[in-house]
Amino acid sequence: MAEQFPDGDALRWRDPKRHLWLLALAVPTLPFQAGLLTRVSGLEIFWWWGPFFAFVLVPLFDHVTGTDSANPPEAVMKRLEADHYYRWCTYLYLPLQFGALVWACGVWSRGGLSLADGLGLAATTGVVAGVAINTAHELGHKRQQLERRLSRMALAQSWYGHFYVEHNHGHHVRVATPEDPASSRMGESFYRFLPRTVVGSVRSAWHLESRRLTRRGHRVWGRHNDVLTAWAISAALFGALTAVFGWVVLPYLVLQAVLGFCLLETVNYVEHYGLLRNRRPDGRYERVAPRHSWNSNNTISNLFLFQLQRHSDHHANPLRRYQTLRHFDEAPQLPSGYATMIVLAWVPPLWRRVMDSRLLAHHAGDAGRANLHPAARERLTAAHPGEPR
Repeated sequence: MAEQFPDGDALRWRDPKRHLWLLALAVPTLPFQAGLLTRVSGLEIFWWWGPFFAFVLVPLFDHVTGTDSANPPEAVMKRLEADHYYRWCTYLYLPLQFGALVWACGVWSRGGLSLADGLGLAATTGVVAGVAINTAHELGHKRQQLERRLSRMALAQSWYGHFYVEHNHGHHVRVATPEDPASSRMGESFYRFLPRTVVGSVRSAWHLESRRLTRRGHRVWGRHNDVLTAWAISAALFGALTAVFGWVVLPYLVLQAVLGFCLLETVNYVEHYGLLRNRRPDGRYERVAPRHSWNSNNTISNLFLFQLQRHSDHHANPLRRYQTLRHFDEAPQLPSGYATMIVLAWVPPLWRRVMDSRLLAHHAGDAGRANLHPAARERLTAAHPGEPR
């Protein structure tokens, strides 16, 4: 819950991280950083700077700086939400994101990179694309039309524009249930989860958009279809970059897009692993609560991700802006920030060793209360026949 302060102290309260949120804008400049480091050092390995920054440096900084579970006082919430400074921190991601993409295309098109170096720049650019989906996530939940349009633009680089529909109207409705393609199950490796969530999210987005358009009397295959228009923006972006820089950039553009949405889906895998909402007597699922999302208060990764890791409050209050998201004691806590957990997710034995015990502890040792992978549920049923699951 929000921290309670005497009224006078609350009025004088200032966000201690106010200027630190600008650190998030270091991410879209990663390709520029890679080029600068390569030029200064003469070492071509720096084209891989993006993955090193995201999966080595950020976990290290998370470990050094620790966690921060403090919440803003309730009395300042409205003022904090209304402060446009925080919105501009997200808005500025987009020009840096697309500037870096155009610059990367220029580097690829000149032909001076080896294959390994070109792949390194694609991986660095893919980190930008993946985190851009997080920026789109923050913008896409807001009511303002400008922010929603910027959200769809941020998704263009990764060809994941359908996320705008599926996440808001699918995932937030079905989260922590077996029906949600973006909620991973206990016993399900990331590599099993990935095709299920990618295909399932596209199907879900198309179904949701078709249903919306039919209800409003619009043609599904038309300009009102938010999925089609989002994909059209990506096609226009890739087409324009290919026209300007040549066909040589297209394989790199495709690769960075795939890496970008795989990074997003790894985060999805982490956020709700094994958590399950109970069914009520009427057959409907209980309301989403903080206990249905894994939470993390690691300071550095929260700054770089616009506090996405306070995911429990986000699902309980989807319209809440990142600077006001709160820590809840009842929310299950990850052992580290997303950057570390992503790496663990890519190594299934390590992931299960770290997370399955935490998940079982959250469910008081009862695996039957978890969102289980079908094979895991069959093993559990065989071990305990006759018990309801």
